[in-house]
Amino acid sequence: MKNWAGNITFSAEQLHRPASVGELQELVGGSERVRVLGTGHSFNRIADTADTLVSVAALPKTIEIAADRRSVRVAGGLRYGEVTAALQADGLALHNLGSLPHISVAGACSTGTHGSGDTNGTLASAVVRIEFVAADGSLVSLDRSDADFEGSVIALGALGVTTHLTLAVQPAYEIRQVVYDGFPVERLGADFAEVFGSAYSVSAFTDWVDPEVMVWRKAKQIDVVPEWLGARLADGPRHPIKSMPADFATQQGGVPGPWNARLPHFRLEFTPSNGEELQSEYFLPRERAAEGVEHMRALGNKMSAVIQVSELRTIAADTLWLSPSQGRDTVAFHFTWIQDETAVRPVVEAIEDALLPLGGRPHWGKVFAADAATLRECYPLVPNFTALAARRDPTGKFRNDYLNTYLPRG
Repeated sequence: MKNWAGNITFSAEQLHRPASVGELQELVGGSERVRVLGTGHSFNRIADTADTLVSVAALPKTIEIAADRRSVRVAGGLRYGEVTAALQADGLALHNLGSLPHISVAGACSTGTHGSGDTNGTLASAVVRIEFVAADGSLVSLDRSDADFEGSVIALGALGVTTHLTLAVQPAYEIRQVVYDGFPVERLGADFAEVFGSAYSVSAFTDWVDPEVMVWRKAKQIDVVPEWLGARLADGPRHPIKSMPADFATQQGGVPGPWNARLPHFRLEFTPSNGEELQSEYFLPRERAAEGVEHMRALGNKMSAVIQVSELRTIAADTLWLSPSQGRDTVAFHFTWIQDETAVRPVVEAIEDALLPLGGRPHWGKVFAADAATLRECYPLVPNFTALAARRDPTGKFRNDYLNTYLPRG
């Protein structure tokens, strides 16, 4: 049994798929060690255990829109694509989406997954209530009024097994997606604020060697012009990796469409790749973006043998303790590598040497080199979180080698 990328073979002999919350409570309460597996889109051993590995994908597929139409309660094992289709059909929407609609709601929120946009928070920032099975098998429900809430949404599976999340929603909206080729890489740092402030959601793709950057702009209203900031309008659909066919990408060319069919980079009905890749991601304070860009350009030749593509996105600040955007507006430097961790590891170390001194934070679910002491410096509320986890799970039922290594207690 492997993760989506194929680089992790899970240690458990069996994946348990309880069909009801009661069955899940019994399983958790009677197990010595438990970890939860979502859709397997993490690239490290965050979900691994040799004991009880559980999926919530078989729980009833709850999608309950509140009477005031301001929130929706969903089963944590649902994929975003399932939830967003139901919301769109009812005239509602989420504030943002990740690149892939294939990922589970609970898994994405618990690891700090995000979309893009100067004013758009992580996917977890939409959570207004979380429900989970605690170590003793009891059900816990927390909302934004609870003192533990901000430490419980992005929790890396350390507090319990999430069964349901309630997400803030808004009226449905349309998005137009326009791609520009040939943005000069030497202007990416200097013009960073103008580029990323130019639309509701913006992504810039580069390999840090090619002098031309590809920019994807997604907005409710946008002028489709032949030239923009020195870049030219794409003459057809694009994949984030220039050499790849664009069949699986969401529609471009400025054609208006529902938010859930434009904000992701890839269509739900297709698998965008076979998963044979590794990923890393680092989150910097947005005011350090230009410095980060120049450091990455200097490392371009070092990356060239192992990189498939790098993506830059912005995320708004939030207050969730383990969020990569906790306390500050952020820029994310994302890297998709070839699936060769031995070759990738020294490049990741070089990137961390450059970006962590600028305030960079590694993504919890991806390939990184930082140790526990470094992560504690990167994420200032780690001590608050480990204290919360010790109180919620005193026997360490939800701990595994990953948590013991990177978030040790005491």
